[in-house]
Amino acid sequence: MAAFLALDLGTEGARAAVYGVDGTLMGSGADPYPTRFPRPGWAEQDPDDWWRAGANAVRQALAEAGGPEIEGVAVATTASTVAVLDRDGRPLRPALLWMDGRAGEESELTAGAGHPVLRYSGGRDAVEWLVPKAMWLARHEPATYSAAARIVEAVDYMVWRLTGRWAGSRMNAVCKSNYDPRGTGHPHDLYEALGIGDLAAKLPDEIVPVGDPVGPLGAEARAELGITGQATVVSGGIDAHLSLLAVGGGHEGQVSIVCGTSNAFVTEVAEPVFPATVWGPYPDALRTGRWLVEGGQVSAGSVLAWTGEGLIGRPRAEIGGLIKAAAELPPVEHGLIVLDYFMGNRTPLRDPHLRGAVLGLTLASTPEQVYRAAVEGVAYGTRQVVDSFTDGGIAVDEIFLSGGIQHNELWLQTTADVLGRPVHLVSGDNLTLRACSVLAAAGSGRHGSLAEAAAHYAPKVRTVEPVDGNVAAYRHGYADYRAATAATTGISHRLSGRRPGA
Repeated sequence: MAAFLALDLGTEGARAAVYGVDGTLMGSGADPYPTRFPRPGWAEQDPDDWWRAGANAVRQALAEAGGPEIEGVAVATTASTVAVLDRDGRPLRPALLWMDGRAGEESELTAGAGHPVLRYSGGRDAVEWLVPKAMWLARHEPATYSAAARIVEAVDYMVWRLTGRWAGSRMNAVCKSNYDPRGTGHPHDLYEALGIGDLAAKLPDEIVPVGDPVGPLGAEARAELGITGQATVVSGGIDAHLSLLAVGGGHEGQVSIVCGTSNAFVTEVAEPVFPATVWGPYPDALRTGRWLVEGGQVSAGSVLAWTGEGLIGRPRAEIGGLIKAAAELPPVEHGLIVLDYFMGNRTPLRDPHLRGAVLGLTLASTPEQVYRAAVEGVAYGTRQVVDSFTDGGIAVDEIFLSGGIQHNELWLQTTADVLGRPVHLVSGDNLTLRACSVLAAAGSGRHGSLAEAAAHYAPKVRTVEPVDGNVAAYRHGYADYRAATAATTGISHRLSGRRPGA
């Protein structure tokens, strides 16, 4: 019995799944790892934890699936989550997690570089990306930067552990390292201008398109993971970006939003557009000949978790009751606005120095009202991203939601109400893992192309319609959210420690 193995390194842990050749989920596994926050806005993980947790999750999934022969393997990870390694692949320091915002100054420096490749990212690199993080290392930890033989994305590290080859995902290279697949490849002159002229030598040795085979699973990894079969390792990429493959192939106008700790938005277009409020368009990042566009909320489900467990103090087991009580309240009438910028804003404001807020509190405010306002604030942030797509000329015809939002009906319904349009929920499945099965199927030769494999493994969805009576109320709430964002930007910058005039 043949099958495909999918591995996803998320923010909180590793997840693995085994899929049959017909797309049936045969087995799954999961294992957590810690995140450390040494300073406000910083977030770090240990690459050794990724491999340990990933191996545990894979063994669980294989055991549940009955130990089938594995034809193909594909990996997805958060990005840019950046590992800094010596010549033997050992970590020299903790990895910088995707949400780490310490490279704000470096991100701003990229905006002044004026390099033509930056037109694919709105004229600058985001604070989360590999290049600003490498700049930060070179400026603040020069000895570590100099000693680093490899500065790579988490997905590239995992592929190396699986195959022994430093083969980078073209998706990550294009979207996070300014790689130009239609031009000169790595922009050495840009790296030089940014003070990291030797960065390309520290990146993976080769760049492999998404879905193309990298090579066979190495003997050491095969033994540790307990894998049998040909097990061709296929080039993967960014977890949320790959999700577009798991909604039926990514036709123009389809937008996938993976709703979890953060919210990631992705779509593909046939012809490039260049609005300054979104990230991209990235040439050939997912499928050759098309352009990938992305947006994101840095904090989404994490805001709801912090509100329920951290601020209100409910144990995780009691959060369901809090959600139910908050859902019984009418929208907006509580008089509260929550700004979701707990770790800054990625799209459309591109401001890592924004901060979260709860406005309108009185001594009569209740925990249920605060939680409902937090859900609404996250949904307002989602609309702000979707509006930036449509305002920039990017078609948004169908919206597919997946991830942790399926476990919070209030968050799901509020998102549809705030957007004022139906949304399609992919429930009971992990789109990133399913997308990895698509890659594994295509790269191992089971299907002729990514599009064919994607159509074959399309998931089932349920449609959530907006409640007419709530749409108008949220229209006013969204206007207040935008006004509150503008009114608090100055104090957010001062509280974040940003220098005036920077």
